[in-house]
Amino acid sequence: MSPVAPRHALASRLKALREELWPEAGLTQAQLAEALGGVSVSLISSWENPDKPVRPPVKRLEAYATLFATPRSLDDGTLRALPLEELTDEEHLRRKGLLEELLRLREGKEVARSAVADVWTFPEGEDVTIVCAELPRELRDHLSYADPDSADFVTLYTYADPDALIELYGHIRARNPENDVSFHTTEELTPDDYTTHLVLLGGVDWNTVTAAVIERVELPVEQVVRADDAPTSEPGGFRVQRDSGTELFPPLLDSEGHLLEDVAHFYRGVSPFNRKRSVTVCNGMYGRGTLGAVRALTDRRFRDRNSEYLRKRFAGVESYSIISRVPVLAGVGLTPDWTLPENRLHEWPEAP
Repeated sequence: MSPVAPRHALASRLKALREELWPEAGLTQAQLAEALGGVSVSLISSWENPDKPVRPPVKRLEAYATLFATPRSLDDGTLRALPLEELTDEEHLRRKGLLEELLRLREGKEVARSAVADVWTFPEGEDVTIVCAELPRELRDHLSYADPDSADFVTLYTYADPDALIELYGHIRARNPENDVSFHTTEELTPDDYTTHLVLLGGVDWNTVTAAVIERVELPVEQVVRADDAPTSEPGGFRVQRDSGTELFPPLLDSEGHLLEDVAHFYRGVSPFNRKRSVTVCNGMYGRGTLGAVRALTDRRFRDRNSEYLRKRFAGVESYSIISRVPVLAGVGLTPDWTLPENRLHEWPEAP
């Protein structure tokens, strides 16, 4: 990489913030110059110039981060930076992440675009707790590997979503080497665990923490628990509340009960147990839906484009969710590509 490439990257990023973060606003360089105060349009242009970029001073990047941390900067129709004390906890987190990115680019350190909205990167030093349901006893009583009294006992056999857990635990550990990342069943959680960053795997039928969180957040999505595992039973689904009524998004099974398409629900928001921490729910009607919700942002073939989609689609909001299809071929669930409209069954908040 040439030594000027990171400077080009900073210029491109500053221009993208102005033009792409809130495209409906049509922000001009003149508006940005006025909002920053004491800055000329020509200086803004020099910062955004990809051919001969000028490096902005740190205090100007701090102002950029404050402005673009929240769409409330445009609440009165005029672009302005809110006082720091008026930012919410979530907005402070976004400001911190954006400022770190801009400063790294300023110092000549390349930053992957996917890191801008990387759900699985947490502030350094903050604990992360992954929570799985315990596999119901009637489904593991016959397994010697799930019996603590057996010499063959393996703890993971008692977890309801081990595929999703293994995929996600390794990914979060790799992304956050300075954080304490742990995983537990719902029965193992301590009061202190509830106030960390929570990542919840599985639905409201088995994961009681998922149920507790969904009850406490503003979300027009309800999981309809499937009746049982018989081929003729109701498959359940995710029911969405709309102004005109409700709509159910069920999984697709054939006449013999084979799963053809699962439904995944991904939710990210502020934790109801600690406003300075996040909660993320990866859920499916079956295990392949839960794994699909996880792999949407861990699969190296899809995570960058899906992260970029999140960054653009949900910029400036505290909480959001996506219900998506998870096709199942030869018993294997495929990673959902959120950039394809046909894969996104429902998004909240809905697009204006």
